[in-house]
Amino acid sequence: MADPESTVTYRVERKGLLSPEFQLSSPEGPVGVLTLERGRGMLVGGRWSPLSGEVLTMRRDPGLLRSQFSLWTEGHEWLGSSLRPHVVRREVMLHTGSRPLRMLPLTGLHSGWVLLAPKTGDMARFHLPLLGGAGRIEVYRKVDFELVVFAWFLGLQLRLESLWPGPAEAAGRAAARLAG
Repeated sequence: MADPESTVTYRVERKGLLSPEFQLSSPEGPVGVLTLERGRGMLVGGRWSPLSGEVLTMRRDPGLLRSQFSLWTEGHEWLGSSLRPHVVRREVMLHTGSRPLRMLPLTGLHSGWVLLAPKTGDMARFHLPLLGGAGRIEVYRKVDFELVVFAWFLGLQLRLESLWPGPAEAAGRAAARLAG
């Protein structure tokens, strides 16, 4: 069972307007930089450059659906993909090869997403800034950091859609986790 308090909290600072960079830092110091790539007015990809470790590339998959991206290493190893199966529902599916994960909007009137495992609930929460200021990532249990960065990247695109409170399912899983 996951601890109700976050195990690690990351602070995310945005720099730049047209080609933004997001600097992630943990309580111990900086972790890396996420850079967004735009083409023809829309987001076409991103690049995660950690201070130590492997550089990751996020790129849009061909298709008409929003949030249809894949995550790759520099060595061209596939780590995961995302899909938003329905235009109206605010749910993003993440496929990693081992288990499917879901992203749902946070409950309440604020911008952010929650990353859910199929049976055990909350894995991480992403609090996105609307205009300026810093964002926050709360990781509740062991999860690959690459997936945390990928989920933040996806959440950035859908930040306005997360303003309206998320489904009761997200709150129910969180409440069950807190109740023990």
